[in-house]
Amino acid sequence: MKTRAVILAGGEGSRLGTLTAKRTKPAVPFAGKYRIIDFALSNCVNSGIFDVMILAQYRPHSLIEHIGAGGPWDLNRDFTGGVRIYTPYKARGASDWYLGNADAVQQNFRFIKNSSPDLVLILSGDHIYEMNYDKMVDFHVANNADLTMAVITVPTAEASRFGIVGMEADGRINAFVEKPAQPPSNLANMGVYLFKTEVLNKALLDDHERPNSSHDFGKDILPRLINEGARVFAYPYDGYWVDVGTVNSYWQAQMDQLADEPPFDLNNRSWIIHTRTEERPPVWISRGAQVENSMICDGCEIAPGARVVRSILSPGVLVRAGAVVNESILLTETVVEAGAVIERTIVDKRARIQENARVGSATAGPEPVIAMVGKNSVVPAGYVIEAGAVIGTDVDADDYPSNIIRSEDYIQTKRLAHEV
Repeated sequence: MKTRAVILAGGEGSRLGTLTAKRTKPAVPFAGKYRIIDFALSNCVNSGIFDVMILAQYRPHSLIEHIGAGGPWDLNRDFTGGVRIYTPYKARGASDWYLGNADAVQQNFRFIKNSSPDLVLILSGDHIYEMNYDKMVDFHVANNADLTMAVITVPTAEASRFGIVGMEADGRINAFVEKPAQPPSNLANMGVYLFKTEVLNKALLDDHERPNSSHDFGKDILPRLINEGARVFAYPYDGYWVDVGTVNSYWQAQMDQLADEPPFDLNNRSWIIHTRTEERPPVWISRGAQVENSMICDGCEIAPGARVVRSILSPGVLVRAGAVVNESILLTETVVEAGAVIERTIVDKRARIQENARVGSATAGPEPVIAMVGKNSVVPAGYVIEAGAVIGTDVDADDYPSNIIRSEDYIQTKRLAHEV
């Protein structure tokens, strides 16, 4: 069976706040050296699927730069698949900004059906998991399914956040409801769909012609196929899977990787998570520095007396003497000056936390409250940024109304900066 993968990577990801102010959600860094989309891409190539399309829309520049020609994933191919990135375009026909994830696939279907794949695998580019899609293909073929959906059991209390599936004893799905207020079960849709190409083509054309459709797989395509009696089957998955669509889920998924027994092994040589890497000098940890249960990437420097605990430091991060970084995620080239304290905070690229500033808090509570510092921003010396506060992108000392920023405050730059 010839399978073509289509990764949906156009989401704005507004719930990730300042992290997606200048990049699409699948391009957000994860676990120091990766981008979120690396997991879907690596699952494809590890499953023997080397024909991949990526549908982008919102701020795709970082994503396009990261993917390049696809070399790190062995996807720099011309005639035997490879990776291609498609963005919205204007033409004489019905083409424009994508109105929903199904509309994104519909507008690009002429490219999807080139070379006549038997099956089309639709994936979200913003989930963290490891999955062998080849086994899902075998399951799909064995059941002569029109559509196979990957499903996972979630805590009942969280089921209203997902599309919920009802199924028969043989695995055939007989009901589907998107994010119900009163979930009938806790079997959730993972956003991994395997279609017969002709079934997907017909479903998308039918949806395209419905003026009242939201053109969404979960809200429109899936329920309609099930109600029309299509052979839709549930493919059960029992591994680790997280939709990192919120600040807390993004933070928690990375803290999970710092556990004594992480949910999956990023060093597993039989299932490598491929990514584009940059050459950096080795990590430098000075005598007297303390590092515990952390991921430290190349080019980082940790000075004498500094303390890094349960944190992830992306390439080129500098932690100066006496600074403390606790349960935090620091993206590329962040600088933490002497005596500064960062706790339960996400700091975006090239930010600078100046001397003796304090950002966030690890105070115990029912759920972590995460502070955020945006790309290229400065927290001035001695300032306090409380848990839950957000410093936007390109903020400097003149943008702060006071030296204490309270929880829930959002500080933005006063300058009309040229965005890149």
